[in-house]
Amino acid sequence: MHRDSLGTAAPIRPGEVNLMTAGRGIVHSERTGPELRATGSPIHGLQMWVALPAAKEEMEAGFAHHATSEFPVVTGDGKTVRVVIGDLYGTRSPVATTSETIFADVTLKAGSMLPLDASHEERAIYVLRGEVEVAGDRYGADRLLVFRPGDAVSVCAVSDTHFVIVGGAAMDGPRHIWWNFVSSRKERIEQAKAEWKAGHFQKVPGDEIEFIPLPEK
Repeated sequence: MHRDSLGTAAPIRPGEVNLMTAGRGIVHSERTGPELRATGSPIHGLQMWVALPAAKEEMEAGFAHHATSEFPVVTGDGKTVRVVIGDLYGTRSPVATTSETIFADVTLKAGSMLPLDASHEERAIYVLRGEVEVAGDRYGADRLLVFRPGDAVSVCAVSDTHFVIVGGAAMDGPRHIWWNFVSSRKERIEQAKAEWKAGHFQKVPGDEIEFIPLPEK
């Protein structure tokens, strides 16, 4: 989060996964193009954030695009699993990570079952659509289910279901969050607040006029 932080206005395209690494600081802008503003359009997306290891918090910021065709897909027995990040079901995503991380997009046909690998320290699923059953209990859409490390877990689809798998290694200590700033050190957040307020962060190309002030609280 220094004054030489990266500013990015990289576009988000349908069928693409965008991975942003904040590192020592990044400024980005999310805009709807004028052609869509005129006609309107539906939006469906899921945004996930992963804490960097403490030793990597000051790494270079970055922004990467990946077409969905780059990610391995596991199919069969009513399941489709797209491995976006990490190592799952005998396949590995091409996305580089700074710690063990898993993220997969899953669809299950009604009556299908998917086991969750117990070798990953932390595992959870977020149900986007449909209904699942885990250990005799049923859960619908918009539910986050977090599982105990080491437990044998299988997800059964009560109806046609869409969910994501998230997890990986546990964080190496607590993190502090204030507005858009995250760090393992409170003093680092105070430094970032002062730099933002003073305008030391780089501007986003093509979006130099607007400035979002630092919140008062």
